[in-house]
Amino acid sequence: MYTMTVSRHIGASPDAVYRALLDAEAVAAWRVPDGMTCTVHEFEGRQGGAFRISLTYESAGAAGKTSGATDTYYGHFVEVVPGEKVVERLRFVTDDPGLADEMTMTTTLTPADGGTDVAITHEGIPDSVPAADNETGTRMALDKLARWTETATA
Repeated sequence: MYTMTVSRHIGASPDAVYRALLDAEAVAAWRVPDGMTCTVHEFEGRQGGAFRISLTYESAGAAGKTSGATDTYYGHFVEVVPGEKVVERLRFVTDDPGLADEMTMTTTLTPADGGTDVAITHEGIPDSVPAADNETGTRMALDKLARWTETATA
């Protein structure tokens, strides 16, 4: 297992970014790498609230961690600090024991000139998930988060 942090400056306030972290419609739009679609099955955007989300590859022949071309994960919000931080614990739905361990994702928001510095730290990522793929997917998601929040506040 490994830990990785990916950061990006977003030209929106910490409060605007925070709202997008806990809104099911926003999450469906931004928390998905290019080449995939997102389905939010369950989402309670509050401390202790549960979520269940599926990401499905658009390209034929792509193999998901759950079934077919789909990665489904579920979990709950461990800590939410308005405008500052969201901590989530999650697991993949999978029969692969190498992918079954719990992961933690912490999103930290820091006010910065003209917006917010956003850092997403993934802890407990299974070694079978290529680090480069995880980093690329997180960067894509952060780019979409920026577009979502910057458009909403423009």
